[in-house]
Amino acid sequence: DNGTVVAVKVLHLVRRGALNSFIVECEALKNIKHRNLLKILTVCSSSDYQGNDFKALVYKFMDNGSLEQWLHSYATSSHGNMLPNKLNFIWRINIAIDVASALDYLHHQCHIPIIHCDLKPSNILLDAEMVAHMSSMGLRGTVGYAPPEYATGCEVSREGDVYSFGIMLLEIFTGLTPTDDKFRDNLTLHSFVAQALPERVLEITDNFLLHERESHLGSYSRRHWSSERDNTFQECLVMVYNIGVACSYQVPGIRMSINE
Repeated sequence: DNGTVVAVKVLHLVRRGALNSFIVECEALKNIKHRNLLKILTVCSSSDYQGNDFKALVYKFMDNGSLEQWLHSYATSSHGNMLPNKLNFIWRINIAIDVASALDYLHHQCHIPIIHCDLKPSNILLDAEMVAHMSSMGLRGTVGYAPPEYATGCEVSREGDVYSFGIMLLEIFTGLTPTDDKFRDNLTLHSFVAQALPERVLEITDNFLLHERESHLGSYSRRHWSSERDNTFQECLVMVYNIGVACSYQVPGIRMSINE
């Protein structure tokens, strides 16, 4: 009635784990508050016209869609216009920091640590100012982002979330998904980046970032570009990739902690 635009997440209860995911998300979100966690406005739990259970979460609407849209397709603006992929270097850094901040809050600042379990670009939503908001906490991981130990029946953990964050960080800057066709015969996104460090980082970086370096490092024209700024850009990439690799090791115990 007040004109607020919302997003409604309707649970497909026939899907395995959907009800548990709903319960987990409600319990997790009711007592936590962070600028980079998607704000839940209300919960709907009733029956539909056929008498089937109906459950939904109502969130604040995010104007700029998901990180996945911006990385791999066209994004829809709040006015309905289709915008091409134009996430510059600074935006990508800020989004990564936003996600890390939210994850650090869940893991280390809540009374009881909360595990997200399904961290991936489609669950990172961007508001009108391109601030990232983490959404869709649940019980199931996604192929490519779920850590390898989950496949062997290990319990969900903070280390598992860190793995997903590391893979997503590598994806943000390479522009490659962990399920890209090039990753086969034991080549993974993690090993692809690790093998390129530090000398070949430009070879593995999203072409958009390479074509628009000056806009990512400041309001400089090409004629003012210097080798010093170019070196700074490469050094930043090396640091980002090192973090992504350190977060996504196969062995949970040697992964970087999110508060590092």
